Amino acid sequence: MAHFVQITDGVVTDGMVISNDVVGTEFPASESVGQEFIRNHKYVGTWLQTSYNHNFRKQYAGIGFTYDVDANEFVAPQPFPSWTLNSSNDWVPPVPKPEGWYSWNEGNQSWINIDEPSDEFLD
Repeated sequence: MAHFVQITDGVVTDGMVISNDVVGTEFPASESVGQEFIRNHKYVGTWLQTSYNHNFRKQYAGIGFTYDVDANEFVAPQPFPSWTLNSSNDWVPPVPKPEGWYSWNEGNQSWINIDEPSDEFLD
């Protein structure tokens, strides 16, 4: 299956799946075939193919992702206000994540070990 997303003002706003029987399996050729299929079915706007397996355009795009035209890749929504986008279009926390099972606590700006019960989850 080929996955396509609609881009409106740089943001993914909709998506659809088209059979490989229609578009083929070889990107980028499949994208133009899919775009023609979408136009023929009266959908408007900009539609781009996204890879469920992350084979192109960095990652699978969902609603709310943005599209970086210069890098030709999709960028996930910012997970927390304190995280910044690096030059690889990855969100980076202000404190590096330790090894193991941790969850980010935005209020404390710290990682919490989720292997051990803690009241910190209530902050």
